[in-house]
Amino acid sequence: MNLSFTEENYLKTIFHLNFNVDENVSTNAIAEALNTKAASVTDMLKKLADKQLVNYEKYQGVNLTKDGERQAITVIRKHRLWEVFLVDKLDFKWDEVHEIAEELEHIHSEKLINRLDEFLEFPKTDPHGDPIPDKNGLLKSKELIPVSKLKIGDTGIISGVREHSAEFLKYLEKSGLIIGESLTITEVIAFDSSVMILIKDNQRMISREVAKNLLIAL
Repeated sequence: MNLSFTEENYLKTIFHLNFNVDENVSTNAIAEALNTKAASVTDMLKKLADKQLVNYEKYQGVNLTKDGERQAITVIRKHRLWEVFLVDKLDFKWDEVHEIAEELEHIHSEKLINRLDEFLEFPKTDPHGDPIPDKNGLLKSKELIPVSKLKIGDTGIISGVREHSAEFLKYLEKSGLIIGESLTITEVIAFDSSVMILIKDNQRMISREVAKNLLIAL
C-alpha cells in the first residue's frame, strides 16, 4: 500500500506517541506534535481508519492497527538508515541529518532500503542512538535512562537522546556529550535539579532540561 507523505507522517507520529504507553493517543497530542489543527487531525484519522491503518473513535483517541504499525515501522526504518548513510558515508553531522532523512524516508522502494541496509553492514542504531528496525519490522529497543533519573555515583554510557533538534545536538557535541562517552554523576543540585557530571576526567554542570533529554545505558 503506497501512502502519501502526510499519511506516513501521521502513522509515524502516532507510533512515537504511543510507544511503550498503554493508552490511546489523543487528537490534541497529534496536533501538537505535527503543529497542525485538531480538526485537520480528525479528518486525517478518519481517512486512516477507512484504510484500516488506525483504530479511531471520536473522543477516545487513536491507536495503530497491525497494518498501521507495520507501515509506521517501515518509515522509521528508512529514516534511521538514511541518517546512518548521511553521517557515515557523506560526512554529515548528527545535527544536520534529520530534515534530509524526513524527505528520504518516503521513497517507496523496499529493494533500495534492503540494499542500503546491507551496504551499511546492518547497523543496529542510528547516529542518535535510536534502534533501527530490521527488514522484518523487528524493533529491538534497549532500556535507556535519562540522566535526570540517575543518582550520585551512577555511571553509564551516553546512548541516545530524547530531543532531536539541531540546537540541542549542536550543544551536546560542543560540550563533548556524544554517543559512546562514559559519564558519572557526582552531584545533583537540589535547588534546580541541575546535575554535576564527570566526563573524560572533567567535571561539568548540565541543566535539568539537558539531563532530561540525555539518555544513558547503565
